[in-house]
Amino acid sequence: MCAASGDSPLGLYKELFNKEQGIIDTSNWAVVSLDEWVGLNLTDEGSCAYSITRNLTKPLGLADKKVCFFDGRKADTDEVCREVESFIDSFKGMDVAILGLGMNGHIGLNEPGTPATIRTHVSILEPLTKQVGQKYFDKPMPLQQGITLGIGNLMEAKHLILVVSGSKKADIVKQMLEGPVNESLPASLFLSHPSIYIFLDKEAASKLQ
Repeated sequence: MCAASGDSPLGLYKELFNKEQGIIDTSNWAVVSLDEWVGLNLTDEGSCAYSITRNLTKPLGLADKKVCFFDGRKADTDEVCREVESFIDSFKGMDVAILGLGMNGHIGLNEPGTPATIRTHVSILEPLTKQVGQKYFDKPMPLQQGITLGIGNLMEAKHLILVVSGSKKADIVKQMLEGPVNESLPASLFLSHPSIYIFLDKEAASKLQ
């Protein structure tokens, strides 16, 4: 399973934890992180890995060998990408990818203009992404790059679950679902996936026709 950080999936993760008590067998689960800020890793509060550990993998009691995070502190980002791809391959791909939606339409840290076929890579963050990302930190953080699963990787998952919440996402949700499909709005590219489930709260869906 691919897991996104951020606020939108938190309710879903909480439900997984609640239902795991005797109902869901997680013994065969493995989790790979969707993305990370370059320069940060699991040891940094505010990192994607820190959030996923606190809200998903630790409550579920997953063993370390069943969890893979991007190490954004490593200087060799190409090696980091290879490690993550190798982890996914060792489990014969992803069954489910849980995703959130960025304010500018990004999925993971695949920013607008990212090629549809790209795989795990380092991305240059847009100003809006850097601005919104500050909410995860107690002090200003110089976010410049991200490292992320690519659109190509995610399209290979058997199922996609996109969770979006809040009125601030209403405009981009409308653009994604009612506008043209193109690389300038990465989220729109996933609408062609054969098994995508989109969950919106009332606020996120408020501008849909």
